[in-house]
Amino acid sequence: MKRVFDIVCSFLGLLALLPLFILISILIIIDSKGGIFFRQVRVGKNNKDFKILKFRTMRPNSDKSGLLTIGSKDNRVTKIGYFLRKYKLDELPQLINVFVGDMSFVGPRPEVRKYVDMYDQKQLKVLSLRPGITDYASIEYSNENELLSKSDNPEQTYINEIMPAKLSLNLKYIKEKGIKTDIRLIFKTIAKIFK
Repeated sequence: MKRVFDIVCSFLGLLALLPLFILISILIIIDSKGGIFFRQVRVGKNNKDFKILKFRTMRPNSDKSGLLTIGSKDNRVTKIGYFLRKYKLDELPQLINVFVGDMSFVGPRPEVRKYVDMYDQKQLKVLSLRPGITDYASIEYSNENELLSKSDNPEQTYINEIMPAKLSLNLKYIKEKGIKTDIRLIFKTIAKIFK
């Protein structure tokens, strides 16, 4: 049932948003050099790697200087990138990931291998599900970049505080998962973005 929902809704979403995809692509090309999409290896269901798709919001090769984005004024982020990130429009290409089966609309956000390798046995349970575009942690930590910007050591703050808290919320989702929970989280996410 969930997979059918994902396929149908992602396909309809891609069709409906095609004009917006084209507009964003043009703005990215005008704004800075580099490709339209950002691809990054993330860890998905059953601990298997896949490439997540996003609209590019940073200058090329920015991820080589750090995996975390710090604050709203990270100088690696392009002008259009700030806008896309603010309204989560950079995440829209993940509809393709949902359509092909790498992701679901709702599920634990996929992490990079570096951080997954730090999970304990209990936390590894989050890899039993397809990762999602949104979940409890995405809503609760929508201001993660700002939280990290206040830290003297953002990397350690992420590893020791934010990541464990997000994983606890992911495990909560596993206990409560179901179509009603998913629909509720989708609407909460939309409300959070427009708030």
